Amino acid sequence: MAKLLNDGEHVIFSTRTHVKVLLLPALVLILVAAVAGYLSSLPDGDHKGTMLIVIWVVAGLAILWFTVWPFLNWLVATYTVTNRRLITREGVITREGHDIPLNRISDVRTERGLLDRMLGCGTLVIADASTKGEVSLHDIPKVEAMQLKLSDQLFHGSGGSAGQADDDGT
Repeated sequence: MAKLLNDGEHVIFSTRTHVKVLLLPALVLILVAAVAGYLSSLPDGDHKGTMLIVIWVVAGLAILWFTVWPFLNWLVATYTVTNRRLITREGVITREGHDIPLNRISDVRTERGLLDRMLGCGTLVIADASTKGEVSLHDIPKVEAMQLKLSDQLFHGSGGSAGQADDDGT
């Protein structure tokens, strides 16, 4: 993350999506392994070796696609707020990122469903004045604390929309 920061810029908070996004991939892993294990016990005869290879190749591909790939996406996706901007980065092969200057953020709100409240996460919705749209950061852990930190930075920090000077005096 340090390579993304400019002189005088420091991280207020950095996070990735809540681990709840890995629950379905974990269930898929268990289910695919169980089904492949069961199917491995069925073949017999001359083609047993070939059938076992086919079963485990299909299981391996399913695990790669539905478990490993979502885990890698979760691992590389980050949301960072500095004293000057919001930085989002995601993507395993093709990286995508957005930088929104804090002085362009006009509103910060949270959305939390029942499951989100039980797991302590939610969606942070940021209104961006420069694109006249909203940026939704889904499944943020401790979303209300993050909203407070971001709001504090916006309205009391050096890079916020209140028009205060940056740390370096500009």
